Amino acid sequence: MSAGSAPVQFDPVAPFGGDTVPMGIEVVGVPAAAGILTAYNARGITHSAEARKPVVIIPGFTGSKEDFRTLVPLLAERRWPVVVYSQRGQADSAAPLGVHNYRLDDFVADAVIVATRVGGGRPVHLVGHSFGGIVAQHAALAEPALFRSVTLLCSGPYGWPGRHADTMRIVADRGSIGLWERDHPGRLALSDAELGAESAFLRARARATSRDNLLAGAQILRDQVDVTDQLRRTGIPLHVAHGEFDDKWPINDQHGMAERLGASYSVIAGGAHSPQLEAADATTAALDGFWARLPRPHPSSNDH
Repeated sequence: MSAGSAPVQFDPVAPFGGDTVPMGIEVVGVPAAAGILTAYNARGITHSAEARKPVVIIPGFTGSKEDFRTLVPLLAERRWPVVVYSQRGQADSAAPLGVHNYRLDDFVADAVIVATRVGGGRPVHLVGHSFGGIVAQHAALAEPALFRSVTLLCSGPYGWPGRHADTMRIVADRGSIGLWERDHPGRLALSDAELGAESAFLRARARATSRDNLLAGAQILRDQVDVTDQLRRTGIPLHVAHGEFDDKWPINDQHGMAERLGASYSVIAGGAHSPQLEAADATTAALDGFWARLPRPHPSSNDH
C-alpha cells in the first residue's frame, strides 16, 4: 500500500466471554484458512512511511487474545499499532474438527495470513508467546520477508520427552475443560458470580477451547525441533524475552538460544511465564525498547 492509505479494516465481532474490551481497542475477525480468527485491533493502524510498523502477537498454549488485554493498550499508547489474535481453536476463533487440522504448518499458515493482512504488503513486528513462539519461529522461516523483527516471549528452542503428558491424558479423557477442573478442584460447583469475573472467564475459555487444539499443541510442544541456526540465518532482527520467574520453559535454554541467535535479550522484572499480565509495564518497556533501537531499513533491503 502507498503512503497515506486507509487504515486496515476488519469486520467487528462480539467480545468473548463477557470480556471488557480496553479503551481504544476493537474486537475484529481476521479471515484465515481455518475461518475467522478473532483479534484485538489497536485502532488507527496505517501504512504511511512515517507510521511505526504494525505488531502482530500470537498467544500461547491454552491462551487467547485476552491474555494481552493489558499489554495492547500500553503498546498503543507508545504509538505501536497492534493486532493480537486467538489462534485456531482458541476461545472464540474458528475451530475446525480433527487433530489433523492443528498441525504446526496450519498454525504457521494462519500467522502468515494474519501478518500479510495486517502489514498490507509491508513487514510487521512479530511476537510469539510460549507455544506462539514456536509458531513465530516457523512463520519467520517460511516467509522471512514478512517480518521486520521477531520476539520470542517465554519460548524456548526445543521440546523434551514426556512434556505435557498429563495434559494430553486429561484432555483426552475429559475434554478441554478438564485442565481447568484439574487446577480448581474445589471450585467446580461455583457459579460465575461466586468465581468472580476473571476465574469465570478462564472457565468459559477452557470450555470453548478446542480439545483438538490442546491435544495437537501439547504434542507440538513436546516434539519441537531446534531451528535456532536456521532462524539466525534469516537475518531478521531477533529478540528473546522472558519473565525473571518463568517456570514453564527453562530460563537457561532461553538465554542460550538468545546467545546462539545473536539476539537482543530481556529479562522482565516481576514477570513469570506470562509477563504481559504479571508485569505489563516492564514487558511494554522491553518490547518498545527493542523495536525503537532497530536501525531504519535501507530502501534496498526489502524493508527489513
